[in-house]
Amino acid sequence: MTHLHITAWVLALILFAIVLAFSNQSGKEKPAKILHMILRLDYLLILYSGGDLFANYGSMSGELIIKAIAGLWVIIAMEVIAVRKQKGGATKSWWTQLVIAFIIALVLGFGRLPYGVSLFG
Repeated sequence: MTHLHITAWVLALILFAIVLAFSNQSGKEKPAKILHMILRLDYLLILYSGGDLFANYGSMSGELIIKAIAGLWVIIAMEVIAVRKQKGGATKSWWTQLVIAFIIALVLGFGRLPYGVSLFG
C-alpha cells in the first residue's frame, strides 16, 4: 500500500503543476477544470491509501498523527491554491503552508515512520 500512496501523491503533484500551468492561459479553462477534477479524484486515492496505512500501524504515536495531519494539510493547501489561482486570488500564504506541510510529511513518512521507504539513512 505504501507504493500506491507514494504513486498517488507523485501523480497529484504532477497534476497540480499542470492545473496551475493551464489556469494561467486564457482559452484553457475547460482543460484546467477537467484536470482539476481528476486531481480531486487523486486526492481520494491518496486519502484511501493513507488511511489504510494509518489503520495498519500497530500503535498510535504522536508522529503518526502529525504525519496524517500534515498530509491532510498538503491536500487542503493544494486545493486552495488551485482554486484561488483559477479565480485570480492571492496564494502566497498557502504556498508557504504547502511547503511546510510537505516537508513535515516527507520527513516523517520517509525518515521516521516504519512503513516508509528509507531515503534518509
